[in-house]
Amino acid sequence: MFITGAVYIRRHYRKAMSGSVIQEKVAKLLSRQSGKPVLRPIKPLALKNEVASRKLKKGEATCVTEMSLLMACWKQNDFNNTVCSKEVSVFYTCVEKAQNKAKAKQGTQGRLLPKEANTLLKRFPNQSSEI
Repeated sequence: MFITGAVYIRRHYRKAMSGSVIQEKVAKLLSRQSGKPVLRPIKPLALKNEVASRKLKKGEATCVTEMSLLMACWKQNDFNNTVCSKEVSVFYTCVEKAQNKAKAKQGTQGRLLPKEANTLLKRFPNQSSEI
């Protein structure tokens, strides 16, 4: 099906206008021109005294090539560790380097684990009364 240029422009113009219309309505609801703002918070705007304990995202898999070389060696030598000792040591050194790199990165990131943040928030809670 062939769409003419005018029909194409009208369709995309409507899509573009609908986004700006929504933004204008939200701005109108939030503005103080008509007295009090229409949108009022149900709860007081304050942080909670606890953080949700979520699991951290796991990073990329490291040492995959070393692991595949180790498994190939094991397969060729009937899972004999003595024959594949070189590959085992290379894999363990790679894992150790990756763990050290992850620890160094975590220390410099400046992010707290949820458990650490919760202990700090228990020690220094938010003031519950409004000022």
